[in-house]
Amino acid sequence: MTGHHPIGLTIRGGVKVYPGTRALKGVDFDLRMGAVNVLVGENGAGKSTLMKVIAGVEDLTEGEVFLNGQPVNFRSKAEAVAAGIGIVFQELNLFPNLTVAENIFIGREPTRAGIDIDRDQQRRETTALMQRLEQPIDPDTPLGHLRIGQQQIVEIAKALAQDAKILILDEPTSALSAAECEVLFRIIDDLKAQGVGIVYISHRLEELIRVGDYITVLRDGEITGARAMAGVDIPWIVQAMIGGSSKEFGRTEAAAFGDEIFRAEDITLPRKGGGYAVDHLSLSIRAGEIVGLYGLMGAGRTEFVECIMAQHPHSGGRFFVEGRALTETDVTGRIRRGIALIPEDRKRDGLVQIMAIRENITLSALQRFARVFHLDLKAEAETAQRFIKDLTIKIASPENPVSSLSGGNQQKVVIGKALMTNPKILLMDEPSRGIDIGAKAEVFRLMRKLAAQGLGILFVTSDLDEVLALSDRIIVMANGRITGEFAAGTDAARVIAATSPNTAQTPDTTARNKTKESAA
Repeated sequence: MTGHHPIGLTIRGGVKVYPGTRALKGVDFDLRMGAVNVLVGENGAGKSTLMKVIAGVEDLTEGEVFLNGQPVNFRSKAEAVAAGIGIVFQELNLFPNLTVAENIFIGREPTRAGIDIDRDQQRRETTALMQRLEQPIDPDTPLGHLRIGQQQIVEIAKALAQDAKILILDEPTSALSAAECEVLFRIIDDLKAQGVGIVYISHRLEELIRVGDYITVLRDGEITGARAMAGVDIPWIVQAMIGGSSKEFGRTEAAAFGDEIFRAEDITLPRKGGGYAVDHLSLSIRAGEIVGLYGLMGAGRTEFVECIMAQHPHSGGRFFVEGRALTETDVTGRIRRGIALIPEDRKRDGLVQIMAIRENITLSALQRFARVFHLDLKAEAETAQRFIKDLTIKIASPENPVSSLSGGNQQKVVIGKALMTNPKILLMDEPSRGIDIGAKAEVFRLMRKLAAQGLGILFVTSDLDEVLALSDRIIVMANGRITGEFAAGTDAARVIAATSPNTAQTPDTTARNKTKESAA
């Protein structure tokens, strides 16, 4: 196997030190060409740091990098790109005010005689890339008009357009639907056949086993396992990642639900160009209940959650909290009534990257620390520290910028910020996106704990295993409508079938009956 996949890039003795933390500790890494080199580890294990070194974003504190046997020292991402290295970051690096085509070719625009940008060529090449990725995205669409999953497709297209010899994919499927993942896997097979060396980072372990040829496991900045993928299974990966068996997050105790705590009636959200993004949707949540909202990208799940948070003034329908109509028309008013949101895109909508970890956690609840004309900074710091401890957020200091944290720890900060408002209903849009197996289990245990305390939780997910294991009730959406409703323990095939609007399921009578019995 090694003979068919020659080593293209090597790191020896790689050490990376940041203020207060040692991200890489003497790492030896080999990247093989014409193969998928899987890199796995918990959040904060050093995966993204290692990839940033390869991509020229970061320098090693100690150690050497070799490309095709020759020592290299990339001082910028541009130098790495010139050497044939491309990267698709977990946190997207795109410009929402530019078009799809402009984003793909930014910094290397084709020109006419070196005088002006050849926009027609940009459009043609972008259209070809979108066809290759099987995505009907118009090259002239402003990027900010696309959902996060579509933006991820654009980021992948941007890397493909650079004809990279080494391509790093950091959580490439975290916001993609199942169909889009299949397209990506076909593209990866094509690139492997062309001799491209691919580094693939993901927290979806079954996915790693499917696409990987070689695997490297990182834990706390050190490699704890490196081998060919043949014979590797999930227990082996988990053991190497966390030194123990997989953490389960399903309910272990009997469910105990209270009265209805939230209800949506006939919610509509008109779509530009006609039709509805949310099409006359109604649902309810009981105190202590976790309701999973499942469906493919574009089903309208995120838009519905945004309607609850008053982010679409032109939406229709009515909401109720504890039986009282929700008449507040702004986000602040909705938070005051006991609704909190964990947004899908934590970087854009959940955090202020230049602010401290402490400041981000307390941002939505500053009134708790207001003392007439000033803030009680001591009380704020103590409260933030308690949330950091309770949520096991790995930090060097609460005064460090939140951008210094790994993706999973940033997600925990967003959750802490929401919980600090003392919500009655918690809305969670893809809460496990970009979170490793250990952090995921911690978040889901926290959700169970909050539900046991009487919190109503509505969580949006594209992960079938998650929605089946965690939900007390599953609601499936397609084309803005509810196409299926199922009780806990339902068959996975029925849930999947309901994601197609052409094969919508009759809502599960068991789920309906249980709801009625509880209400009675």
